[in-house]
Amino acid sequence: MDFNVKKMVKDAGAALSRVVQLTEETLGTSEKTELDAHFEHLAERANMSKTWTEKILKNMEAVLTPNPGNRIEDFVFEKIDKRKPNRLSNLEYLGQDMIDAGNEFGPGIAYGSALIKVGQCQQKLGQIERDLIGTAANCYIQPLRKFLEGEMKTISKEMAILETKRLDLDACKNRVRKARSMLGQQNESGVSPEVLLDQAERELRVAQSEFDRQAEITKLLLEGVSSSQAGHLRCLHELAEAQTRHYAQCHATMQELQRELAGLSGCSFHSSTQSTSSAPMENGQDRARVVCDYSARDSSELNLEQDEVISVSEIDGDEDYLLGFRGSQRGKVPKAYVEIISS
Repeated sequence: MDFNVKKMVKDAGAALSRVVQLTEETLGTSEKTELDAHFEHLAERANMSKTWTEKILKNMEAVLTPNPGNRIEDFVFEKIDKRKPNRLSNLEYLGQDMIDAGNEFGPGIAYGSALIKVGQCQQKLGQIERDLIGTAANCYIQPLRKFLEGEMKTISKEMAILETKRLDLDACKNRVRKARSMLGQQNESGVSPEVLLDQAERELRVAQSEFDRQAEITKLLLEGVSSSQAGHLRCLHELAEAQTRHYAQCHATMQELQRELAGLSGCSFHSSTQSTSSAPMENGQDRARVVCDYSARDSSELNLEQDEVISVSEIDGDEDYLLGFRGSQRGKVPKAYVEIISS
């Protein structure tokens, strides 16, 4: 194997020079080249983006895959580029046990039949959950992970190179200062101080050029973080849409289960959403329970809080909204956010 001795010596000398420069800066005996305020702001923002993206990604993965053992297993399969195991969710395991129990008790009796129907519902909820996990992984987790493993790794690498160039630059500045202080003095090496100064200044110009070039490259990368965040914003919208579909499907599934249970022979199922109040309603008004919070978009709508009971009436020609009443307040409310509990 051929060794370039001169290059090895040069690299070793440069590394030693950087260590000396860093040590002197730490001790406060040497000056340090500072980057401009705009660059420092970009670097701070990029570091903040990296930190919070890592936290959000970790928490998101924990939400979608609560079992830490499963998360580790999925990570290993990703690293060895193999397909993840197609495991059942907890809801699907619960559903299967309920179905098996219902068949054991006998589907001909009310309890056995109810167990089977609830078990089938749990399995359906498990599949809906599986769909959300897959969608969220594609639209949100993968882009965040790509940002951390791609763009942020590149930025970290270029920042490290910039720091190396900065140490080389400051070491050259120190050599120039020392060479200038030696002007007019006898040098033990026999080389005139003027020659040493000229050599040091040439090295300084080269170091300054390399530092400026690396600073510009790094700055461009840091400015690109804003574009990445714009992409992450789109991913957030997609995640919110996926979760909206998920909870709407879950709600519809549970409502269907309630209807099926209520229709079972010998089953005295009563919805907990039925009102116990016997207060009379005004003509054309029904009582309705709010199924989830809703923030009014303008003054024509009502703010809603989950589980509160309000009065509602139909709005002619409007299939999406009802007219809601809460004391002296009135305003439109989306039909999807309320459930009629009495007429």
